[in-house]
Amino acid sequence: MSIKPMVRSNICLNSHPQGCRQAVLNQIAYTKEQKAKAAKISGKHRAVKNVLVLGCSTGYGLASRIAAAFAYDAATIGVSFEKAGTETKFGTPGWYNNMAFDAEAHNAGLFSHTINGDAYSDEIKAEVIASARQHNIKFDLVIYSLASPVRTDPVTKVMYKSVIKPIGADFSGKTFDTMTGEMKEITAPAATQDEIDQTIKVMGGEDWIRWIDQLSDADVLAQGCMTVAYSYIGPEVSQAIYRRGTIGMAKADLEKTAGILREKLSGIGGNAFVSVNKGLVTRASAVIPIIPLYLSVLFKVMKQKGTHEGCIEQINRLFAERLYLKNDDGTAAVPVDEEGRIRIDDLEMDPAVQAEVSKIMPQVTAENISTLGDLDGYKHDFLATNGFDISGVDYEKDVERFDRF
Repeated sequence: MSIKPMVRSNICLNSHPQGCRQAVLNQIAYTKEQKAKAAKISGKHRAVKNVLVLGCSTGYGLASRIAAAFAYDAATIGVSFEKAGTETKFGTPGWYNNMAFDAEAHNAGLFSHTINGDAYSDEIKAEVIASARQHNIKFDLVIYSLASPVRTDPVTKVMYKSVIKPIGADFSGKTFDTMTGEMKEITAPAATQDEIDQTIKVMGGEDWIRWIDQLSDADVLAQGCMTVAYSYIGPEVSQAIYRRGTIGMAKADLEKTAGILREKLSGIGGNAFVSVNKGLVTRASAVIPIIPLYLSVLFKVMKQKGTHEGCIEQINRLFAERLYLKNDDGTAAVPVDEEGRIRIDDLEMDPAVQAEVSKIMPQVTAENISTLGDLDGYKHDFLATNGFDISGVDYEKDVERFDRF
């Protein structure tokens, strides 16, 4: 059967197997191009050999796995919680992304092991450790890129739920329908203290510490191992709903955790960082007040300036220009801001870009949004996360839910 996107309330409910595969192939091709360019600059980068990616199936996590494997020839173990296709339903986008990555890694002669399960659980941690030992792997990079609405504490068995809400007062902002461009205003109610606490339990640093502790105790971390978690700050217009909201409190906890892990890893010459990345279209961002509108205008401005990046461009630059630079003596030379964070959102937060976005945002109306914002680009990114609107894919052709690549 052929398949078309099913979109309800700015959420895409299905996925396209071949579209997901092609999107992965496109990211791999881009990464190989960057590898060829980097090869011309001898002695600039350190090596990465064995990488664990927690949250490997979509977005920045998938891009991290692709960059590690196809730019640095690293062996990778990935963890994500995805659903396979059945007789009545297609699988999740991440399921098909993982299949495509594993197939291409195998074709390239690269070690790849994908574990499907709850990364917050101790059972999955034990499975990763067993795989590392079986394949004689010690990780020199651990990427923490988990994003989930729920987390069950492995000790207490209590389930916590995360929310994206402002703190102290309700927040209202304009947004638009991704498929039609119709503008409307939506309101997010202020979070309760319990919602703040639960969001920190899910999206903060507690599980990140648990992962590094268990990997360290099992002696599967290499000398000099780095671990990196991903975050976002964004502009002033989104601060109330994001950075000063529930998710921002969780990200602040994540940044605090990096300092704790930096101390823990010092004994093996390791380090821990939070990388602040660029704002991109995700399942969550599409339903947050003001964020879709901001991103649409941002994309328009950055594309005009030639500085726009997607996930794979961001992560290739993160690896090449931040994580794996080296000093003359071969040691790491990771540039950070005054709070110890890697800032790969530098192009988004460029004062000239933000000044232009701030100028345009108040002017946007239902009548001019298609010219002042990048509606087509936003819609493409929204659909592409689920395997739709990918160039070169025949969407009229029948596809199988159990497609194997």
